[in-house]
Amino acid sequence: MTTRSLTPAERFEEVFLSPGRQALALHHLARALYLARLPLLPRLLSWVNRFLTGIEIHPGARIGRGVRSVHGMGVVIGETAIVGDHVTIREGVTLGGTGKETGKRHPSIGDRTVIGPGARVLGNITIGEDVYIGAGSVVLGDVPANRTAIGVPGRVIEPLVPANGDRPDDARRDWQAETIRSLFERARCLEREIESLRTGPKKSPNTARALADTVIEDFLHGAGI
Repeated sequence: MTTRSLTPAERFEEVFLSPGRQALALHHLARALYLARLPLLPRLLSWVNRFLTGIEIHPGARIGRGVRSVHGMGVVIGETAIVGDHVTIREGVTLGGTGKETGKRHPSIGDRTVIGPGARVLGNITIGEDVYIGAGSVVLGDVPANRTAIGVPGRVIEPLVPANGDRPDDARRDWQAETIRSLFERARCLEREIESLRTGPKKSPNTARALADTVIEDFLHGAGI
């Protein structure tokens, strides 16, 4: 796949009119002052950064190369957070603490991770490389590399294609189609049970109904996502 080169106007917009890029540039300056142990100035520059861009990054946070803050508004990154290279952070993301820890209180984010809009990653936890964190998720525990974390609290979804290239049986299943068929089968079972109550004594449990219920429950609990 080829990528299109930016026009001069697009390059100007990317450099000078992108709040995310401006926020990261100001943060690198604030962090340099922070590491030089200059009083007041790093936090003052961080405050100016928040005022200008809507993005709050503590001067103590370590931000890697090629990090992108897309749209950016409402992003908060805590003092002891570590963000790897080429991470994408969407609007409304918080890399914060839980209030129960001291010292290292904020998460460490692996390279090439994507954090969706409104996600919260909290505490001294480690997010591996190439992770995707879904929009609005609240992640409170470690996430291994090459995984997806979604939900409240965040639940880790295994990759459909593992590192060895072997596709598990679940990856070959059409969960949506199976669930729809199971819903229809469940409805038919209920209709038969209602009819049996009208015409005669209650029959033994229906095997088809039990199987349909199992597929539906698996899907609702995240199978096939």
